[in-house]
Amino acid sequence: MSWNKKLKSCFFAVMSILMIVNLLVFNFKPVYSKSSSPGQIIFWHSMGSNLGKTLQHLVDEYNLKKKNVKVVAQYQGSYDDMITKLKTSQAAKRGPDIVQVYEIGTRFMLDSGWVVPMQKFVDADRFNLKQIEPNLLAYYTVENTLWSMPFNSSTPILYYNKTAFREVNLDPNKPPKTFNDVETYGMKLLKKDEKGKVIRYGFSMAIYGWYFEQLLAKQGALYVNNGNGREKRATKVVFNSEAGKNILRWWKRLIDKGVAGNFGRNYDDTINAFISGKTCMIVASTASLKTILDGAGKKFEVGTGFIPALNNTKNGGVIIGGASLWILKNREDLYQKSAWDFVKFLVSTTSQLYWHRNTGYFPINRGVYSLKEMNEHLKKFPQFKTAIDQLHATPINYATRGALIGVFPEARQIIEESIEKVIVKNYSIDKALKEAEEKINKAIKDYNQIFGY
Repeated sequence: MSWNKKLKSCFFAVMSILMIVNLLVFNFKPVYSKSSSPGQIIFWHSMGSNLGKTLQHLVDEYNLKKKNVKVVAQYQGSYDDMITKLKTSQAAKRGPDIVQVYEIGTRFMLDSGWVVPMQKFVDADRFNLKQIEPNLLAYYTVENTLWSMPFNSSTPILYYNKTAFREVNLDPNKPPKTFNDVETYGMKLLKKDEKGKVIRYGFSMAIYGWYFEQLLAKQGALYVNNGNGREKRATKVVFNSEAGKNILRWWKRLIDKGVAGNFGRNYDDTINAFISGKTCMIVASTASLKTILDGAGKKFEVGTGFIPALNNTKNGGVIIGGASLWILKNREDLYQKSAWDFVKFLVSTTSQLYWHRNTGYFPINRGVYSLKEMNEHLKKFPQFKTAIDQLHATPINYATRGALIGVFPEARQIIEESIEKVIVKNYSIDKALKEAEEKINKAIKDYNQIFGY
């Protein structure tokens, strides 16, 4: 047996061990048995709280329309939890029919061998992909094949407190456009008590690897080699560049000046700081828009803008986040076709209108913009339009399509550790990025060897 085959065998052996652990510790249950109804489609997702309720509404609506098919939606925890459970269930041959996987799981899903390309159903059904946002399709299209269907897609935007802007004579309708603007605005918005203690920061951004990726793309820079892993498989990171250093220099400068507050790695902590008035500007996902609007309520007026730029490159833009829908080849064609029918329902104009209005995620179907209800919604809540405009202003290229690596969850954690070292512990930027580069490159190499590359 070759070394690569041995590695791959070890990988799937580990997955089998994980399955046993899941059975014993997490009380894992198979999603269906041999006696399951042939009309039952199992759908695994990671939408909790209000997102889960909104998704379940769509599932219920679909089930009411269908007599011979019933979709059973099952919440599996966070995106990371989902991947772990998917590995154990597939090892036990008890996986679902449809699974929602976050965007950074794309390379792994391609390598898994578990997937039926979405392109197969698109071609067979002559489904019109022109109705789907091209930037979203670009992320999940690899080697001219659409592997999964975008569903809950988002990008980061700038949120700002319009009321606070007015207090310091900043134009509430002109958010900062550049990193330098953020610093200038932030200095004006900064508020301290009589003893010099900060009671309101000008700006804050959670220590989140996704933002590092976005700010690279905004500069038109790549995360990994080989066209961000899209020309051919990525073998190393390339973010230890001037673009990567620009991000950390700017971030540290704002922290050192006291303009920016650091609320740590927990994404929700920064959101809550903004809602409570402890910071006046933040970068956060478009998916948080409804939560932020509801949280701010009548306390202050929320404004939105594009994420700030470091330079004037025309190649820069944002990368989509969120997740997509994958159809697995666990059961015969009949189930796969039923799964595809449900996917089509979820991306229809009426479903996407409901999904967008109740979550803040993009309507992935462009037909939604021709609906009267959508136009009325955008007039009432113009903050939603910012995210849409930013997406449409983003050119499609290797930088903005996002990177493809099989170890992305691990890579994000490593980047977050590096950012934290720089802005909290005064670590050298050069040293922090070099260490991150070495760790992620090793992880990429080990992963690629497992799959024979």
